[in-house]
Amino acid sequence: MNFYLGIDFGTSGTRAVVIDEQACIQAQARYPFERSNVSNLADYWETALCTVLEQIAKELRRKIRAIAINGTSSTVLLCNAAGKPVDEPLLYNDARGAVVMEQLRDTAPANHTVISATSSLAKLLWMSQLPSFTQAKYFLHQADWLAFLLHGQLGVSDYHNALKLGYDVEELKYPEWLKKTSIDIHLPKVVTPGTPIAELRAEIAARFGFPRDCQVCAGTTDSIAAFLASGAKLPGEAVTSLGSTLVLKLLSRTRVEDTRYGIYSHRLGSMWLVGGASNTGGAVLQEFFTKAELESLSREIDGSKVSELDYYPLLKLGERFPINDPNLPPRLEPRPAHNVEFLHGLLESIARIEARGYELLQELGSDRLTRVYTAGGGAVNSSWTAIRERLLGVPVMQSGHTEAAYGTALLAMRGVGA
Repeated sequence: MNFYLGIDFGTSGTRAVVIDEQACIQAQARYPFERSNVSNLADYWETALCTVLEQIAKELRRKIRAIAINGTSSTVLLCNAAGKPVDEPLLYNDARGAVVMEQLRDTAPANHTVISATSSLAKLLWMSQLPSFTQAKYFLHQADWLAFLLHGQLGVSDYHNALKLGYDVEELKYPEWLKKTSIDIHLPKVVTPGTPIAELRAEIAARFGFPRDCQVCAGTTDSIAAFLASGAKLPGEAVTSLGSTLVLKLLSRTRVEDTRYGIYSHRLGSMWLVGGASNTGGAVLQEFFTKAELESLSREIDGSKVSELDYYPLLKLGERFPINDPNLPPRLEPRPAHNVEFLHGLLESIARIEARGYELLQELGSDRLTRVYTAGGGAVNSSWTAIRERLLGVPVMQSGHTEAAYGTALLAMRGVGA
C-alpha cells in the first residue's frame, strides 16, 4: 500500500499527517513553535521540518509516494542562487509594506488583492529596498522554500500562494502590470496546487528512508489546506479556521475581490474560495488565558446569552479583514472583574467579526452562506460554537478533519493521481 504525507506550517507550529489510499490517517507528528524570538527563522523552519519527518515511523516512510507542504499565506523570503536565505523571512502579518502602499496603488489595478500592507507583493517591494536585496536571486513563499529543501528545484510556487504576489489565477499567468515593476529578481514559476514538481533529493531520501521516487508536489496555504480537510464541497459551504488567527473561506460560484475590506478569492477547480484573514483569533485568547483556563472558563459560559462587551481583540495595531487598516488599534476595555465574563466578551467579539466577514462576502456577490465547518483549535470549544451559531444563523459544525496537514496530504495524493 502507498501512503501520502501532508505537512502544515501554521502560525503555532508544524504538523504532519500520513494517509493511506483510502484517505485514512495512519500517523501524525507535530513540532510546536514555542520560541517567540527566533534569531534565524528559516533555520528554525528547517529544524521543524526535519523533526516531523523523523517522528514518522520508518516503516511508513519507506512507502510514502508523495509529499506536499502548506505554509502561511504571504510569509515570504529572499534567497540567493543556491537557495540560502539572504535575510530574515517576513511573516504573514508583517505590515512593513505599509510604506510602499502608494507605489502599490500606482502599479496594481484598483481594489486588487495585492493592495494591502501584508501582501506578498508589498513585502517584495519593501524588501527590494534592503541592502541584502543585492544578494537575492529568488523570491519565495514559505511553502515554496520548504518544498525546495526536499526536491531541490528553486523558484516553483503554486497559484494559491502566488495570489497575493499578483499572479492572475484566472488567466494563469503573471499580468503585464506586474512585469512593469521591473524588480530584479526571479519570481517563482507558478503551477496548480498538487502538481508533482520533482522527486526527493537523493540525500533527503537516503537520510529519512523515503523511496527514491517519492514525489514532492506543489503546496498551498494553510487556510486552503484546512478547507480541503473539512469536507466542504458545495457552493455556500464555508470553513472558518479558528487558530492563532481567524480565517474565513466560502465556496462560491462567483469570484469576489475587494481590497477595501481585505477580501480576495482563491481558485479551487471550477469554483472560488472567497474570504479573508483577520488578525484576531486564538493568539489573543492565549495572551490572557492558559489552555487549561480556556477550557474550564468556557464550560461556565452560556453561549445562548449575549455578551454586552464590545471588543476588537487584537494583539497589536493592524487588521486585514473585514476591516483592512494597518493602524486599527486593539479594543480590549473595559475588563470585567470576572474572567468568565471577560472570556465570554472576547469569544463573542471574535464571533461578531466572523459574522461581519461572512455578511460582507455575501453583500459583495458570493453565494449565500448555508453551513460553516470549523477547523483549528477553537473548533472543539462548544460554548464558542453556540455563540457563533447564534450570530451566524446557519449550522456550525466541526470539520471532518480539523488538521490542515490532512488537507495537504489529500492534495499530495490527488496530485499523483492516486
